[in-house]
Amino acid sequence: MSTMENSKDLTVSEFREIVANIEAEIAKTIIGQKDVVRYVLIGVLSGGHVLLEGVPGLGKTMLIRALSQVVDLTFSRVQFTPDLMPADITGTDIMEAATGGQRSFRFRPGPIFANLVLADEINRATPKTQSALLEAMQEGTITVANDTHNLPSPFFVMATQNPLEMEGTYPLPEAQLDRFILKIDVPYPSAGELTEILERTSGQNDLFSSTITSGSQILEMQKLARQVPIPSRVGEYVSRLILASHPGESPSATVNQYVRYGASPRGGQAMIVGAKIIALLSGRYNVSFEDVVAMAPAALRHRLLLNFEGQAEGIKTDSVIEDLIAEVASDVA
Repeated sequence: MSTMENSKDLTVSEFREIVANIEAEIAKTIIGQKDVVRYVLIGVLSGGHVLLEGVPGLGKTMLIRALSQVVDLTFSRVQFTPDLMPADITGTDIMEAATGGQRSFRFRPGPIFANLVLADEINRATPKTQSALLEAMQEGTITVANDTHNLPSPFFVMATQNPLEMEGTYPLPEAQLDRFILKIDVPYPSAGELTEILERTSGQNDLFSSTITSGSQILEMQKLARQVPIPSRVGEYVSRLILASHPGESPSATVNQYVRYGASPRGGQAMIVGAKIIALLSGRYNVSFEDVVAMAPAALRHRLLLNFEGQAEGIKTDSVIEDLIAEVASDVA
């Protein structure tokens, strides 16, 4: 505990204060959605990429833009459409004429060269274009014409998508879904929140957010979060959750009946890192079972693939995760 409190870079109390200030500043722009904002910040502090899903008009794009202002990150928005090409995201080599009549190629960076890239309505683009983000999200680099270019640090992809049943959408490939550390469902606002949204957005209120912290400080917060210890029993619990998410020998009858593929090891990594951040924000210096449970839906809902029976019966992935947690938790206890 004392080692963490005396960190020369950033203290735990400063960590909590910065997060509280960020949430308070975003709340000036985004009404309600406190859980959504919290999990987006957990994704950022985990050093990963976040996928937000919800019907149009719920403020997903506004939330990401507000985050870029509050954290003082270079921001780029890419509106995904069916005719969007990979080069429209990564950039391309262009030919330039030099003095003396000589010609040479120069790389013109695309919008992906920013700290925070908003991939708006990502599932409206074709799989070929969606895959242009794979290398960037995993390696922090992009390759154009055999040349590799480093992306700025920190680098986050915040993607939004509409529910797949809406017209003109393409399901994201499993490999790309797995590269999002969290998937966050954005719910519809309550009646009171909707009334406040309508009043605020139809008036002359200034929706600009003030800067709270910097990208370099976010990197320090990521470093501190990973120093939080995790008890061996909690680590084993995460492993058991991941293994139990695979059908066949799972203790969950729901998993065995409705799941085609279970979660990857990245799902376990997402739960552990996110649980460490939840512990810090709760004023604790080690991870509890409850922290892991709190992270499980956002970390697993895009990594559990339902089979045909599950899709036909309208089974919700969150319901499968709830049953999975109940079965594994009773076994651990």
